[in-house]
Amino acid sequence: MALFFDARDPLFSTLHQLINNPEEHEKGANTPARSYATDRRAMASTAVDVKELPNFYLFIADMPGLKSSDIKVQIENGNVLTISGERKLQDEGESEGKYLRLERGAGKFMRKLTLPANANSDAIAAKCQDGVLTVTVPKIPPPEPKSINITVS
Repeated sequence: MALFFDARDPLFSTLHQLINNPEEHEKGANTPARSYATDRRAMASTAVDVKELPNFYLFIADMPGLKSSDIKVQIENGNVLTISGERKLQDEGESEGKYLRLERGAGKFMRKLTLPANANSDAIAAKCQDGVLTVTVPKIPPPEPKSINITVS
């Protein structure tokens, strides 16, 4: 079965323009809606590794170029670990020149992670060193098994 496209079809026309004039598409792509989508991707792309050890959990996130004061770590609703902050463009005091390409992410970021049921949210510690944020969440020790002797009559 062969498919034929009518050049007057709006979909065909749009695809043809995108393929032949990608620069024109990029100029129109800087709309507020696209900016919002970019911000959402930046928030979702804050990668976090989670490691379980015998007595605690480690949450590890890369935070290149950020100071400890730029990062906020908090617990919401008793069991949601929230890591947030803002990555700003670095202006090195140069009033001359212009960026030809900006690929490093800038803007607000946030990541929410639900803590396991045995996490001790009252004893969480966080540190940022060499651009790596490490959040340590101790585990609540399991209750010791107890046995009850029952007299058999």
